[in-house]
Amino acid sequence: MTVIPKTLSLGGDLTVNRLGYGAMHLTGPGIWGPPKDPDQAVRVLRRAVELGVNFIDTADSYGPDYNEQIIRKALHPYPEDLVIATKGGMLRTGPRDWVREEGRAPYIVALGRPEYLRQQVELSLHKLAVERIDLYQLHRIDPVVPLADQLGELVRLQEEGKIRHIGLSGQPEVTTEQLAEARTYADIVAVENLYNIADRSGEAAVRYAEEHDIAFIPWFPLGHGDLVKPSGALTEVAKKVGATPAQVGLAWLLHHSPNTLLIPGTTSVSHLEENIKAADLVLDADQWADIAERCSQETPWRPTAHASA
Repeated sequence: MTVIPKTLSLGGDLTVNRLGYGAMHLTGPGIWGPPKDPDQAVRVLRRAVELGVNFIDTADSYGPDYNEQIIRKALHPYPEDLVIATKGGMLRTGPRDWVREEGRAPYIVALGRPEYLRQQVELSLHKLAVERIDLYQLHRIDPVVPLADQLGELVRLQEEGKIRHIGLSGQPEVTTEQLAEARTYADIVAVENLYNIADRSGEAAVRYAEEHDIAFIPWFPLGHGDLVKPSGALTEVAKKVGATPAQVGLAWLLHHSPNTLLIPGTTSVSHLEENIKAADLVLDADQWADIAERCSQETPWRPTAHASA
């Protein structure tokens, strides 16, 4: 049996529980506007903290801005050990930007101009009501702005005391080559990429993160829900181990690398409570290998960038 480590050190000075919470869906439809039920959103966030979650992931584009505001409403003044990670550098046009539709690529467009990133950091500081952001991630590397300029501005903000640690987010992923280049301009402590048990195309980045003590934050940890639907691969294997499909998928990610930091999102308190129990699922090596093999036969949806990106 393999016992899964439940914490990791983020940036060498922040100890966080590896099962965090992704707040993205605590907004209106299409990740646009305020949540339909703000009181329920507050309940979910407060319950997460009660259950030991001390890492919450958000972004200025979630809402936009409303997600950061609901976190402030629910949790400010913040618990001393709570780490709130936010992101900036990606544009929005409306609630259909990221809609999953046949034949339509989501609108995933970066803006990494230094002056824009500075503005967004200042706005996040205001929305979250903090003097310093514990982890600020470049939401997507802008291909038309030198990476040195994008990260250089974040480093200046870090030197000014407005950012504690810097990370990168990929749409869908940051490559190892990009990570290596980024580390020549800034101390990168986290990378957030699309990754799950069935979509492991970004495996090299997972291992790079391990080698360089970088937290690896997988988004779409359950394949945008494809893996846990009634016919999903995780739904089938979960029956054999006496757990929910989500618990199996999350536990596999925790087991797969000690550097994974999970941010499953939900708008349901009961689902939140179920997800947290994933950290307690212990299986032997053969069981994990069998689960991974079964899930490898499935291909969950992965977004590709808009043509103008």
